[in-house]
Amino acid sequence: MHMLLVVFLFATWSSMFSLAKMTLEHCPPILLTAARMLISSLIILGFLFIRKRNLLKLSKDQIIPISLLAILSIYLTNIFEFWGLQHLSAAKTCFIYSLSPFFAAFFSYIHFKEKMNKRKWIGMIIGFLGITPVFLTHSKGESLLGGFSIFSWAELAIIGAALFSVYGWVLLRILVKNKEVSPLTANGWSMLIGGGLALIHSFFIDSWKPFPVGPSDMSGFIQGTLIMTFISNIFCYNLYGFLLKKFTATLMSFMGLLSPFFASLSEWIFLGQKPSLVILGSSCIVILGLWIIYKEELRQGYIIKKSQTTSIAES
Repeated sequence: MHMLLVVFLFATWSSMFSLAKMTLEHCPPILLTAARMLISSLIILGFLFIRKRNLLKLSKDQIIPISLLAILSIYLTNIFEFWGLQHLSAAKTCFIYSLSPFFAAFFSYIHFKEKMNKRKWIGMIIGFLGITPVFLTHSKGESLLGGFSIFSWAELAIIGAALFSVYGWVLLRILVKNKEVSPLTANGWSMLIGGGLALIHSFFIDSWKPFPVGPSDMSGFIQGTLIMTFISNIFCYNLYGFLLKKFTATLMSFMGLLSPFFASLSEWIFLGQKPSLVILGSSCIVILGLWIIYKEELRQGYIIKKSQTTSIAES
């Protein structure tokens, strides 16, 4: 049941790349980050204030991890992602997030002492080989931006977003499991801080004369922002926090490799762009690496089995 929730999570989340690309036609990326996160934080913190006011309190040792979560997983991740998405297809942007497991494995090794054995390294290598062909293909827009080595600047921005995102989720896992913080509390406060930083950044970078969005774009900006906020920030963020109690950050990142299929489908439906055979073929190779690592994490006991979950709930 929990594994089906993981698949549903990434199917829903991946559709946000197409929606974000449409919304970015009406507003700058930094403002979109600020608007999404501030609206989400007010909803989450408002709910906690009304229903579970005791969860709003933070101890001194929780403030620094939540601030880091805000800067990395909220502020930097979304700004890098939206900037890169302006120049890449939704499917390619989603696929580049397939690098997440490499970062997740490294961070989990440092923070949680999760062992990397021979089978997991084989899975990682297969995943890396699957990712490589995507970086060898560039659109005209990417080529005009320039870049470094085989990577365009847009691709490097998405790689940076994936790096910051994964470390943010590792911090969230620490907060949820070790610091005894509710996922709602961690997400609410981190979105408020990260959204505030993005708003300040937007004030100095975007043209506030009097607002960075013109009258003709206001409707598209508001609609896109609200839909993305409720689906991604409210639903997906908190479901992800819940699932981190059941699975490791490494496995959750690898399950995200299913996302390019859903992102390609949503891009075809909403933007009329046909799926890339390179991306779909590479995704199949990377998923083979996912399967190897998933089986090994299950054997190592890092994934909570259904019977264990049931016994814990009954105790």
